[in-house]
Amino acid sequence: MSTDERYPAVLLFGAPGAGKGTQGKVLGNIPGFFHQSSGDVFRTIDVHSKEGEQFFAYSSRGELVPDDLTIQIWRKNLNALRVLSLYKPKTDLLILDGIPRTVNQAKIMEQYVNVLKVIYLVCEDEETMVERLRRRALKENRVDDARVEVIRRRWEVFKEETRPILEFYSGEIVVKVDGVRGPAFVLQDILRILAPIQDEHFGNALDDGSSLGR
Repeated sequence: MSTDERYPAVLLFGAPGAGKGTQGKVLGNIPGFFHQSSGDVFRTIDVHSKEGEQFFAYSSRGELVPDDLTIQIWRKNLNALRVLSLYKPKTDLLILDGIPRTVNQAKIMEQYVNVLKVIYLVCEDEETMVERLRRRALKENRVDDARVEVIRRRWEVFKEETRPILEFYSGEIVVKVDGVRGPAFVLQDILRILAPIQDEHFGNALDDGSSLGR
């Protein structure tokens, strides 16, 4: 894709339990935003497809899925959503949740998305986040995910592999939001940041002769 064809996007970024999924789902219900969760992408992958077979070959062995394959699956999912007109790049601002997870993934994705903002949901108190994740897993009846050692391992992976992404993107586009506050307050802070970006994106779509929902 050329620079002009890249999808305008915003990244919801943060440690496990920071609330990326919660905020992404709410934003996805607001006209002009399209939320794509990496978790949803991989949960709905066709196990009989070439990519699906490769993905499960790695995951079934407990191995990390290569970055190239991860981005290939993500891109195929996004293209399918576009073909179905569920995602309309001319009028929808793409909200990415859970991807990229490594600096290498961020580098690969640069050819497909134009990251306008990185919303960093800051939750520095690890103990608070561990307890939040544990309660959520128990509420959703995911007993294995409620184990403290599993949660702490997720935090270690975030610090080692994912947090360096912040250094990859320009400091000017990274905006910190307190992720420990109540969900409504967090959403309010996020919308203050995103509303002008969405307005400009929508205005550009109108200039191109498009209309919202077309």
